[in-house]
Amino acid sequence: MESMISNYIVIVSISGVLSALLALFAYYRKTDFSGLKAFIVSSAASAIYTFGFALELSGNSLQEIGLWIKVEYLGMPYIAPSSMLMIMHFVGLERLISKKLLTVLYSVPLISTVLVWTNESHHLFYQSIHFREGAPAPLVDIVMGPWYIVQGSLTFGCMLAGMCLILWRWNRMKRAYLRQMLIIFIGQFLPALGAFLYLMDATPYGMDPVPVIMSVTSTLYIWAILSRGMLTAAPIARENLFESMRDGVLVMDLSDKLVDYNRAAAEMLQDLDASAIGRPLAQLFLPAGREAVDYVMNSNPRDSEEQELVWNTDEGVRYYQIRSSPVQKHDGHLAGRMIMLIDVTERTLLQEKLLQLATIDSLTGIYNRTHFMELSRSLLEEAAERSAPFSIILLDIDFFKSINDRYGHQYGDMALQHVVAVCNRHVREEDIFGRYGGEEFVLCLPDTPLKQAAVISEKIRGDIERSAFYTLSGSINVTASFGVVEAFRSNISLEELLSEADHALYTSKRNGRNAVHLSSGSAITHFKPV
Repeated sequence: MESMISNYIVIVSISGVLSALLALFAYYRKTDFSGLKAFIVSSAASAIYTFGFALELSGNSLQEIGLWIKVEYLGMPYIAPSSMLMIMHFVGLERLISKKLLTVLYSVPLISTVLVWTNESHHLFYQSIHFREGAPAPLVDIVMGPWYIVQGSLTFGCMLAGMCLILWRWNRMKRAYLRQMLIIFIGQFLPALGAFLYLMDATPYGMDPVPVIMSVTSTLYIWAILSRGMLTAAPIARENLFESMRDGVLVMDLSDKLVDYNRAAAEMLQDLDASAIGRPLAQLFLPAGREAVDYVMNSNPRDSEEQELVWNTDEGVRYYQIRSSPVQKHDGHLAGRMIMLIDVTERTLLQEKLLQLATIDSLTGIYNRTHFMELSRSLLEEAAERSAPFSIILLDIDFFKSINDRYGHQYGDMALQHVVAVCNRHVREEDIFGRYGGEEFVLCLPDTPLKQAAVISEKIRGDIERSAFYTLSGSINVTASFGVVEAFRSNISLEELLSEADHALYTSKRNGRNAVHLSSGSAITHFKPV
């Protein structure tokens, strides 16, 4: 028995050393884990408790053993409350930690410490302490006082609450955090089990197994700190931030396989769930379209990149800004990359709407005058550089004012839309079609000589003449007059061309309307199709 006690003392002393090392390591470790103070208090209290228990086992007199029991209670009552506070930080419930809660959790241990040290005067904690009869070594038994029950209830309550919090968060955690939380759960469960067996007098020789168990839990904590980064940050708090992000986040390994993702990413990517862990990034992006897959294949994991992609989903087209940045280990080596998906659909659609308002005529749906001038001027400069033909067609609806006066402005708008629809049947892909003002429209025809532009004008004129648009008041026929011009010198400006086309147009107006006239710069002629 004495040999067993000696071995027990050695193991308990080792447990105390490990707990002290944990406290020191946590104290000097730079970390953003908000529960670090609670962890330090718990580890330091465990060291005091286990060292005190080892000295208790080595005591030979009741007075000496009683002193070391008092030393134990400088640490033991504070272990469970501190551990529970640490777990609350881990599971992201630090907001519930208030001064009131801290007062409740630590006032009972403080009272217990005072009562233990003054027990001889009141016996509220221990009714009596006496040597165990028939024991081959000096071991003591106690008779519990009323406050012993209070302290024991708090201790078991804190340990049970800590385990329940871990189980509550278990199914919401990613696999990367499960080992850490399993170790913390074991660190709560084993001491609680040992204490319960001790109170039930079910331990060998009636000895308290908790200090020995702490050597196991301390070893697990040290391993978790060194290999799993347990004190770097609260995993669940980090996960809460990770999951609450509006932007989608994908964490990839060196082979571009999925390691982790958040809820926003799951909403953005089709079929992204737990089964997608380990799948290549290209497979995850494939439903979005070839543009997204090309980004995956051509991007470098070592580089920070940003790109905007069109994303095809079941609900329609979305626009995502993708940011890729390398993920590095503490030693600087590349561990993978993080891809952030930022939904910019609203912004892109708003920009497109603003662009449309700035470039498109809202009534007819074709370019407005300002944008037409910008595009056409650029094409004119390009044509001059290539010595290519360049023509302009200007057309005006005949007697448009009478349509407004007779039928109303609603039908005047319909007439404008009708003429645009007819013109669109003849506008080529490379042409620029715009509303020049009022009932006037203009076409820019790159790589088109004057005669070809005249033919196109005549086709449009005839199509408008033959086409009527229908209203509640009956069908309405309209006609249009045309002026056509070709760039007749290399340095001519767009404004000069439009002025020449305007002269040709008004020649058509003065000569009976519903006609096409051509301007060569020096003369205006009536176009008569063959």
